[in-house]
Amino acid sequence: MAIEIPAKTIEDTYPSKSNIEDVLNQVASKEVMVDKTPGRYMVKAIMSGFLLAIMAVLQLAVKTQFAEANHGLVNLLGALAFSIALIMIVLTKSELLTSNFMFFTVGYYFKTITMSKIMKVFTLCFLGNIIGGFILFGMMTGTKVMTPEMVAALTKTVNAKTVEASWHAILIKGIFANFFINIGIYLALQSKEMLAKVFFIGIGVVIFVFMAYEHVVYNAGLFSGMMFYNIDALSWIDVLKNIVFAYIGNYIGGGIFIGLVYAYLNGRRDDVVRLTK
Repeated sequence: MAIEIPAKTIEDTYPSKSNIEDVLNQVASKEVMVDKTPGRYMVKAIMSGFLLAIMAVLQLAVKTQFAEANHGLVNLLGALAFSIALIMIVLTKSELLTSNFMFFTVGYYFKTITMSKIMKVFTLCFLGNIIGGFILFGMMTGTKVMTPEMVAALTKTVNAKTVEASWHAILIKGIFANFFINIGIYLALQSKEMLAKVFFIGIGVVIFVFMAYEHVVYNAGLFSGMMFYNIDALSWIDVLKNIVFAYIGNYIGGGIFIGLVYAYLNGRRDDVVRLTK
């Protein structure tokens, strides 16, 4: 019995075209929000920073309270605890800088948004993310949640990310961090079931946290915590080094390795026509 194979077109080779359509629609919505209601956009960005910071506190609590257990197991528990943050951010549609690196690179590839608009979004988003971390740790100072052991663990973590880390190590670890985060988000986009979305989003975060990769917004939250709890231990030039090279690395990992690659694999630059009112 002969098997008939229908003729194929170049469009049939696009592996995840529906994902790209979803991303482009989200990019258009984000652009409208930034232009028309920037205050609402900032609130969504602040919520992301708040969620990341509060889960960073949970991670510190897990690591200190299980300090006597196997070191690898403690790190895994901390990574699992922190993964809740990104799951909540994505499912509540809050605004996180590092996921926007992927989204807006896709938009720029298909010429649906200009570079000036992208830089505006990135600036507002990062500012909001930082403010969210400041709000969380500022509120924490009115409680006894942050124990001396947690402050010591925070100081040790920040010191490892700043003073002890070279710029090229931060850059490379920043690439890995946002690669895993955005590949998880990209997989979640094509998942229909909520549990599948949660799994793919969470697993990327678990990998980056367990391997101690560099995430610029997470790091900014930790630096905010240090400003409230142990500001004298901060080396500002090394904090700046971390922010700059983690930012660049995160863009490469999420924007280039995921956003640009999958945009290229799913169409030509002139394939998309954006309708305007």
